[in-house]
Amino acid sequence: MPKEKLFSYPTRAHLVINIKYFQNIVVVSIDDLLQLQRESVLKLRFKVYSDGASRGNPGISAIAFMIMTEEGRLLKRYSKYVGVRTSNQAQYEALISALESASKLTDQEVTCCMDSELVVKQLNGEYQVRNPKLKTLWVKVQELKQKFQRVTFNSVPRTDTHIKQVDRLANQALDRVKKNL
Repeated sequence: MPKEKLFSYPTRAHLVINIKYFQNIVVVSIDDLLQLQRESVLKLRFKVYSDGASRGNPGISAIAFMIMTEEGRLLKRYSKYVGVRTSNQAQYEALISALESASKLTDQEVTCCMDSELVVKQLNGEYQVRNPKLKTLWVKVQELKQKFQRVTFNSVPRTDTHIKQVDRLANQALDRVKKNL
């Protein structure tokens, strides 16, 4: 029976990848590779594009977001029906969902881009949050910010290519729900 050899190699990410040589086949632990990939992704800066859509105010609502690397590589795209909300509630919920997802990928820097000037100004401290339901959502965003080294909020025009994409995703989620009503 052939002998199995086990070698451990430290990596640049301070992990040890265990490599087994067995009958001229190299076997690398999937867990080690996934951890190495996660550690390399953790160092990236991300851009998050989020949008909430409501048909009526309040009305049936959906959220959508995309997480991208700073270089523009798409990491995640997501949309979901969230029930009856105001448009501002949907905007906040889209951002919350995006930040929760981004926190699983990085703890570094995230730039959040939204077309809601009101929400961005509230998050940047330029406007007060007076509505109690929005205040609860605002607090949740503040809690999520603590998971990152830096979070910035930018208001971008609705004509932005990425904002158009997340708007389309949110509206597609609403269209799917409307067909089933």
